[in-house]
Amino acid sequence: MFSEKAIQRVKVIDRKIEFINAIVKEKGSIFDALEDEQNSRASIMMHLTSIAEQFDKLLHNGELDILGYFDKQDIKGSYDLRNFIAHDYEGIDLCIVEDVISKRLPIIKMSITKIYKIDNKNK
Repeated sequence: MFSEKAIQRVKVIDRKIEFINAIVKEKGSIFDALEDEQNSRASIMMHLTSIAEQFDKLLHNGELDILGYFDKQDIKGSYDLRNFIAHDYEGIDLCIVEDVISKRLPIIKMSITKIYKIDNKNK
């Protein structure tokens, strides 16, 4: 049902979410991870940028079947956040980033789980 390339992009998104979760766990909270400007915050921002880029590649490659499993708000929001990171890194509202990590990434993760189940069923 899904192309192998699309599944690989979803796996990258999944891995980046896991990296963010590991950083948060290591620091003890999202707030503490984002307060570490030199290391943790920079890593989280790069992983969020990578997630947005994977969504963008799925969209531009016409992988609409797989994108349909994600909330459009999450796809647009990730790209908007990526633009803020790229163009106004110092002006990013960390409350928004904290909200993305605590509320939106778990929803994206649930969508990924559904995609994996469907993909495994069709093999």
